[in-house]
Amino acid sequence: MANTKYIFVTGGVTSSLGKGIIAASLAKLLQARGYRTTIQKLDPYINVDPGTLNPYEHGECYVTDDGAETDLDLGHYERFLNVRTSQANNVTTGRIYQSVIEKERRGEFLGKTVQVVPHITNEIKERIQILGKSGDYDIVITEIGGTVGDIESLPYIEAVRQLLWELGDNNGIVIHLTLVPYLSAAGELKTKPTQHSVKTLMESGIKADILVCRTEHQISDEIKHKLALFCNVKREAVIQSIDASTIYDVPLLMQQEGLDTVVLERLALSDTEKPDLTTWNQFLERHKNPKNQVTIGLIGKYVELQDSYKSILEAFIHAGAENEVKVEVKSIHSEHILGKNMVEELKGLDGILVAPGFGERGIEGKIEAVQYARENKIPFLGICLGMQMAVIEFSRNVLGLADANSKEMDEKTPNPVINLMEEQKTVVNKGGTMRLGTWACHLEDNSLVKNVYSGKADISERHRHRYEFNNKYKDQITAAGLQASGINKDTGLVEIVELPKDIHPWFIGVQYHPEYKSTVANPHPLFVGFVKAALEHKKQ
Repeated sequence: MANTKYIFVTGGVTSSLGKGIIAASLAKLLQARGYRTTIQKLDPYINVDPGTLNPYEHGECYVTDDGAETDLDLGHYERFLNVRTSQANNVTTGRIYQSVIEKERRGEFLGKTVQVVPHITNEIKERIQILGKSGDYDIVITEIGGTVGDIESLPYIEAVRQLLWELGDNNGIVIHLTLVPYLSAAGELKTKPTQHSVKTLMESGIKADILVCRTEHQISDEIKHKLALFCNVKREAVIQSIDASTIYDVPLLMQQEGLDTVVLERLALSDTEKPDLTTWNQFLERHKNPKNQVTIGLIGKYVELQDSYKSILEAFIHAGAENEVKVEVKSIHSEHILGKNMVEELKGLDGILVAPGFGERGIEGKIEAVQYARENKIPFLGICLGMQMAVIEFSRNVLGLADANSKEMDEKTPNPVINLMEEQKTVVNKGGTMRLGTWACHLEDNSLVKNVYSGKADISERHRHRYEFNNKYKDQITAAGLQASGINKDTGLVEIVELPKDIHPWFIGVQYHPEYKSTVANPHPLFVGFVKAALEHKKQ
């Protein structure tokens, strides 16, 4: 294809309708038809990236191969498409303004008054087209965060309006996602919120080409006709998006509604090649028809908000399908499992995962959970902070260093088995200054983790941390039995620790975040191996 086509996904009526899932589902259908497709997210908040946001407020911070801290929707994009994203796939208002202000300081606008229009909108248009101009994609789907009518979203909506005009006919379309609420007192679905939302969009100069209507009840043909008439779209462009049992059903539901067909028609692209969803359907078949079930305890300190561990939960779905097992995740707050209450919370689990996090809150509960898993031979996976807690627990209870700790938790600890990375000691700013992105790791021969990775000697995984295994204690710790089975050869940093099979059936801690790379097409081997070990433990 000579020209890249652009699809813009906006939202109305309310937030949290699932623009990311709709965008990812449409991208999956277009990709399955042979079109090279990618998705980007434009976020209207002023943070430069989500890296400094509280997980309670924004959910998890997703990290790409190139070290970008991004919105969790990029995780959906990768999981659905099995295509890697990058810094170009997530742009915030903070980054837009930062770039424009830096240009102004460099003198690029000398003599000009720098304004939202045209300077901010030009920067947005430039960012939208980076992926399209790379030559790697036929179609770029751009999700506009927030809700139409929000003050924060106005520059993005104006930039889209201008870009649609510049691209010309059949090169750009707008999909508007809205809510069609059901009023139980009246016993009917209401279209007025959608009509108002479309009107708000039109006041900004943008006409919706397609309506995707989120609903809890079936939308009748009569209501679809009404929406088409009063929102000025074609009847076939009114798409129902009804609640699904799993997000992985949504591409199939969108296919049934004909979303991909309507999109291709609007973009003047061929729809003769039918989507090849064989792998997707095989995954869904295994996911929905498990032969066994296991219960995994997820020990974390942000468990009240499920989005805080979104990639981990989805990785369990992928690994569960691979093993034909339903993974029941029991979320356990690490502050609530100290002492006697711990045994009550952890008994009956088939596996224990100690989750990532920052700060000292809930740390002792995580350490006790590691000890419980180690002593009771329960399959264990520690991720990032979870791996560090495993090192501290082993140092305290096996090595005999009762005051072992991390410098993050206790600046004055006499035995900092986890220490601040050397290059982090001079860092002042918090945003984007951690060890981020993909780093190499060499797996030791005859290790459990090398077997998990199907015999590979070298792997690469994504990181997001400031503290590390303190190599001054490496000889002591490994001599006592905790193996350093994964090493970054360039830095000498310990990436993976594990207990030998003769001591524990399956005990692995990793400094990196394996959950970020798990997709429907390629479930992450660590999660696949962990779920398999949990099933074997349950059968004993």
